[in-house]
Amino acid sequence: MSTHLSFAKTFLVSMITAAGLAGPSLAAAQGSMLEQDSRAALASLTSGSPGAKALSDKAKGTLVFPNVVKAGFILGGQGGDGVLLIKNKVVASYNTAAVSVGLQAGAQTFGYVLFFMSDKVLSDFRHSKNFQIGVGPNIVVIDAGAAKDLSTLTAKADVYAIIFDQKGLMAGVGLQGSKITKLNP
Repeated sequence: MSTHLSFAKTFLVSMITAAGLAGPSLAAAQGSMLEQDSRAALASLTSGSPGAKALSDKAKGTLVFPNVVKAGFILGGQGGDGVLLIKNKVVASYNTAAVSVGLQAGAQTFGYVLFFMSDKVLSDFRHSKNFQIGVGPNIVVIDAGAAKDLSTLTAKADVYAIIFDQKGLMAGVGLQGSKITKLNP
């Protein structure tokens, strides 16, 4: 392995460990805090975006990741915990994680919400062991700004993902390839 890749790997592991992405998550251990953060993030998103509000009202289930941390230097990783709400009740906690390779350096945080628009897609998600964005149902990814113009009359996808609250020094957010796994209760 070249010196640059070895340095990048060491740097990435250090950043992920410092961000709390490795091992059991503190947020998962504090379920009530995760639920509060998730509900607050969803309320903030839907109050500022009529499109997100309309999707939330029509969705069969809503998976909220209020705080995802992304860090990288050539090799990158992102992760965070969230909750699945069905009929406004938390039914399970989940983790999202992804690894990337490419021209990247920095760190950022963001949140995202998945709106499951049919009972079948929600059921398929809940029974999957490792759900991966970009594999399976038709998922439309939009940022919070574009969600303002979204209408449930034009919304025809199985799942909508809305990215919000981007902060940090890393350009762009991608969800493609993110794996979502259920956390043990």
